[in-house]
Order: sequence, then structure tokens, then C-alpha cells
Amino acid sequence: MTILFAALFAVFVLSNFDMVDSSSYDKIVYHSKVRARKEGPNVCALQQAMGTKKKYFSTCLTFCFLGGDVVIMVPSIPCSTVAPIDNVYGTLGLVKAISTQEYSHISKLREEIEGSGSYTFFAPSNDAWDLLDEEVRSALVSNVNIELYNALHYHMANKRLLTKDLKNGLVVDSMYNDLGLYINHYSNGIVTVNCARIIHGNQVATNGVVHIIDRVITAVGNTIKDVIEVDDDLTTLSEVALASGLLDKLEQPGQYTLFAPTNDAFAKLDSDVLQRLMGDKGVLQALLNFHMLNSVQCSEGIMSGQTFETLEGHNIEIGCDGDSLTVNGIKMVLKKDIVTANGVIHLIDEVLMPDSAKQVMELLTPSQSTFSDMVSELGLSAAMAAEAEYTLLAPLNSVFTDEVMAIDQSFLKVILENHILKEKITLGQLYNGQRLETIAGKFLRVFIYRTAVCIENSCLVRGSKEGSNGALHLMRTLMKPAETTMFQILTDNGGFKIFLSLMEMAGLTDLLKQEGEYTLFAPSDEAFAGVSNSDLALLRGNMNALRTILLYHFSNGVFIGGGLETGVTNLLKSLQGNNLRVLHANNTIRVNTIEVPENDIMATNGVIHFVKTLLYPGELPAGNSDLLGLLRRLIKYMEIKALLMFKLHVLHYAFVVIYSMPDVTHVTRVIEREPTITKVTRVIEGQPTITKVTPIVIEGEPKFTKVTRVIEGEPKVTKVTRVGNPSMLDMDSEKITKFIQGKRHI
Repeated sequence: MTILFAALFAVFVLSNFDMVDSSSYDKIVYHSKVRARKEGPNVCALQQAMGTKKKYFSTCLTFCFLGGDVVIMVPSIPCSTVAPIDNVYGTLGLVKAISTQEYSHISKLREEIEGSGSYTFFAPSNDAWDLLDEEVRSALVSNVNIELYNALHYHMANKRLLTKDLKNGLVVDSMYNDLGLYINHYSNGIVTVNCARIIHGNQVATNGVVHIIDRVITAVGNTIKDVIEVDDDLTTLSEVALASGLLDKLEQPGQYTLFAPTNDAFAKLDSDVLQRLMGDKGVLQALLNFHMLNSVQCSEGIMSGQTFETLEGHNIEIGCDGDSLTVNGIKMVLKKDIVTANGVIHLIDEVLMPDSAKQVMELLTPSQSTFSDMVSELGLSAAMAAEAEYTLLAPLNSVFTDEVMAIDQSFLKVILENHILKEKITLGQLYNGQRLETIAGKFLRVFIYRTAVCIENSCLVRGSKEGSNGALHLMRTLMKPAETTMFQILTDNGGFKIFLSLMEMAGLTDLLKQEGEYTLFAPSDEAFAGVSNSDLALLRGNMNALRTILLYHFSNGVFIGGGLETGVTNLLKSLQGNNLRVLHANNTIRVNTIEVPENDIMATNGVIHFVKTLLYPGELPAGNSDLLGLLRRLIKYMEIKALLMFKLHVLHYAFVVIYSMPDVTHVTRVIEREPTITKVTRVIEGQPTITKVTPIVIEGEPKFTKVTRVIEGEPKVTKVTRVGNPSMLDMDSEKITKFIQGKRHI
């Protein structure tokens, strides 16, 4: 009874040494369901021995001990009792590793594993022995006292190691000449030894522990370099490794996985492609590194759809499809799990070609096939020198509508020439304000936004690539390089005559012509429908109000539709000072709730969006009742506040006015009674000379200079202008102020 109690207590203590959280087991169960779909419902059973917290799992039929009998169970049903533990030899029988137990007996290993000591036995299952090559198995059995004995000793370590002790990357000295056993412990809980998976672990014995593995393992001594140099199927790969200068790297210590293309895999490549590869050492290095991982990935540790970063820097996807491994979704693994001293090799029947080893035209994928075809048909690819570098700005197939394809080919060729840059520009090299030269000699501008990178009117789609002699960027639309100014575009259009005339009245025309980066919401003539000559005269008579309105249509910076954040209100500060509220949603742009019917017309000094309604800052009141009435007829998207005595000021925009001072005199006269005329301007006879009036935009906070000149005595009066403005009746005096580079006030 004492012995039985001690045995049961030992089971309890030793079993608690290895406790794995449930999430790891959930992953194991999921993985094994994938592997064992053909094996039946009990394959994935999870077990827990009564009296312990130890859980374990097997891809074989699971069982627990009940008086020495085997009981098949489902995950939720625990065993009611457990049997006393046995020595390693006896435990082999309990876990049904009958072949390993038999070979231990005939090879004279039995006495050792029944005796005193502390061993770890990685015991092949019965199925594992059946999978072993028949000739190899016969050779072992025919020489039981040496070959079979040594083979079994290689499956053993001279100390007890539970799965929690089997750390990833650990090398355990075996009991056969201290040759290494290579352990990998994966994040999903799977443990392998020389890529053989532990399918039933931690079977505690009185003199050690037994782990059942799914294959017979062989001694490892060669490196990856040794294998590819002697394997007749890998001679081309060996030549590639030698030419790349990386062959010696393959014998250095490490944890590598090599997906090794066979000779037949290289033979599938076009001869000119292989010749080009062999002539470029850098490309060969990229090619070889793309086939290597900086970790050991045994086939048993890989779960479907896992992505790994290669030594080249880009990812490949490794998965499993039944018993087959897939690479990037393709079944190409011919032979798996060739274990070496510094990693594992899987033979594949296709060459994995990284983007960095491709030429720029080879970077194009089916989603850009129309662009690829057009570039070839129009002779542009032939004109791209092999030794030169290029960048393709490739529109997606959806861009080439019937309307686009109906364009005359000579004109279409000019368009596509502007989609090929003269140099290699990667995504990380693009910056705001950058100018890119095309093979047509035109220059394209780069605009960087919070959530987008755009070139002229077209924004990049995710999926940029870098090849050996160029780069590829995917574009949402065809690009329209800017060729003329805003002024020329609006003039040539013919539908903006009123807006242009008002800009001229306000002295703002140069804003449409000068260099800069502006966004203009240009109101078409439709925006002024119903405006009479008297209405226009009202605007002309209130110059500050007119400039306020016009400058509200401009914003500093180039904001195209694709550069706006989708679904939120983008606040663009106008040159007038108040914000424009721009919303981009459902491929439609709205400014202050007004739909923009046509957008992204690129100009050399900015971008124009056409609108059919005049814009006005809602938080800015109108200056007088007449102006309020006019604005309410023009501005249909909001209610404008009315506030008498309010002075409209032109913000953020200044003028430099240069006068010839000897010939022009400004007079301000203060009337000391209740005036009926609030503003008197006296102009001295004589033809004044005005040398230049130039409107410009001045960045920063302008300086104010005010000059008031009063002529003493009775001046000569040749002209009197009387202004009766009710908003100014409470003023003590009115001034005509001359200013230089500052804000202008009335």
C-alpha cells in the first residue's frame, strides 16, 4: 500500500511539472483537426489524468490508464483512476509504442532502460516505424546489437526532460556519441525533435520520461552547405549560392530554413532570365535570401496561412494542405524536413522570385495588365533601356474604361509617357513638393497628406514594389500633369467670366497667375444666375466685402480629392481667414455642404474644383442690409447673419500700392456738425501719376503703416463724392488710409 501511495504521489508531483495554458492546447487541437480529418472523431481528444492538472494531447487515438487497460475517451470525460508508473521499458508498452519496445528488447537496450538512471526516450510510434524506408529498417534489424542499438541510443538523452524543458533552439546531447538532438518548441505548443513531432509527451516513468514521436529520427552532422553541395538535385542551387557569395554562410551556426529549388525548378525559368540573374551578384543574393528564413520551421510546426519574413526582407506564406506544405498557397514542396546542424531544408519544384530580383516591367501583376499591354503595344517598353532605372506609375485596370481606350493612340501614348519616370523612386523616397521627371520630359508634383500619397491628381494604392532596376506604384486614376495657370484654365473654359471679372475688379487677378500652391473652389457663371448689373455695382461699391468673398474661395496648399480624409470634415483655412468645410465621401466632394461637380483640375499654381454656388463664411456677418439681401439670394446653403455697423475686413491678403507722392494728395476733412455727408474726398486738379499697383500674397503677420495728411487752409475742390452709408453714421470721422504691405480698412 505504501508503494502504491508513493507511486501515485510521484505521478501527481511529476505531472504538475508541465502545465500549459489552454490557449496553446486550443491551437494544437485546431491544427490537429486539420491534419487528421481522415483519421476519425477521436483523433483530437484532449485528456487530463485524474488527481493532476496535467493535460496532454495526441494525434493518435487518445487514451488514459485504467488498471493497465486502454480507454478511448473524448476531451470532456476524464479517467476515473490511474495506474502506478512503470520504468521506461514498461511505459513503452503502456503507451502502445510496441515496435520501439520490441526493438529495445532485441537490441539489448531493455536492461538499460529497466535499470537505474534518469532517461528521456523520444520513442517512435508504431506508425513511425512503418513509415521508415523498408531497406533502412531491414538493415537496422539485421544488425540489432550495433546499428539498431545505436539508432535507439540516438533517440535517448541521459537525463529527464519534460516538454517544458525542451526550449526552442535547444540542442540535447544524445546517448549516441553525444550527437545533437535539435529541439524546436513553437508558440502554438508543438514540440519537435529533429523535426519529428512529439504526439504524446511527458509519460513519466520511474527512471525517466517517454515522449512518443511521429517518425524515426537519424543522426545529424552535416550543415546546409554540405547537403546542397552533395545532392545531385541541387547542383544549380549550389552554383547560385557560390556566385552570390553566400555559400559559406550556409555552413555557419544558426537556425535557418531553406526552401531549396531543385534543378528542375531552375529549368522552368526562361534562359534569358537565368542568364540575367547569374550576371548580377546583388540580384542573386536577393534571390537566395528570399528562399531562407532566420528560424527553423519544421513541417509539423507550421500551421496553415502563417507568414514569415525572409532574409531578403519580404514575406512568404507557408501553409499546410493535408500532408503537403504550401508556399504562397502553392503545393511545391517535394521533400520536407531535411534536418541539418544549422537548420532544415525543404525541397521545392519552383523558384521563388522576389520583387528585388525582377526588372521593373516584371513587377506588373494582372491587376495592371492593361497598362502593361498598352506600354508594350505603344512601344514604350522597348524604349526603356535595360541598363537604366525607371519608375512605373501604373493605373489599375479599372481606369482604362471604354472612353479612355477610345482615345487616339498617339495621344494615349503621350498620356502614358507621363506615367513612367526617368529614375527609380521608391515609396520611402517620396516627399511633399518633390518634382518627378517623366520620360516625356514633363514634371510631376508630389503631395503628401495625412492618409495618402499623391502625384498630381492621382493617389497611390497600397502595393508599391521595388525591383532590381526600378519601382512600381499603383495609381487610382490617369494623371493629368499641370501645364497652365489657374487664370488660363478658367479663361479657356469660358464658364467663369463673372468670377474672373470680379477678381479683376478686386485687383486679385494676379493671384490666379502668380506662382504658388493654392486650392480654388471656382464659382461658375451659374453661381451668379439672376445677378443684375445693379447687384454687381453693389459689390463693386464695397471692395472689402468683394475681396472677403473672393478670398474665401482660396486656400493655401494643394488639396485634391484623394488627399482628403474620407468620411470626416476636412477644415481648410481660406485666404480670407475662415475655414472651408470639405467632406469627401462616396467618391463625392462637398464644400460647405455644396457638391463639387468637377474636381482636381490641375494648374501649375494649384488645383481647381468647380462649384455652382458662391461660397461665404457662415460665421461672418454681412456688412449692410443691401449686401445681406444679395448674399441671401446667392448663398443658398446657409443663413447669413445681419449685423449693421459691421466692417468687413480683408484678412491674410495684402496689397503693395506704390504712388508717385508729389502728384497725389489725400485729404481728410472733419465736419463739426451733424453731417449729412459722412465722407468727403477732395481731389486736387492735375493728372496723377500711378507707377504700379501689384497685388501679392504676403505670408506671416503683416505690418501696418497708416498715413493721414491734412492740408491746412482752404483747399481747391474740383470733385466731391458724397457717401451716405447708414452703417457708418455713428463714426466721428472717416479716413482714407494709405497703407503699404498691410491690412486695408475703411
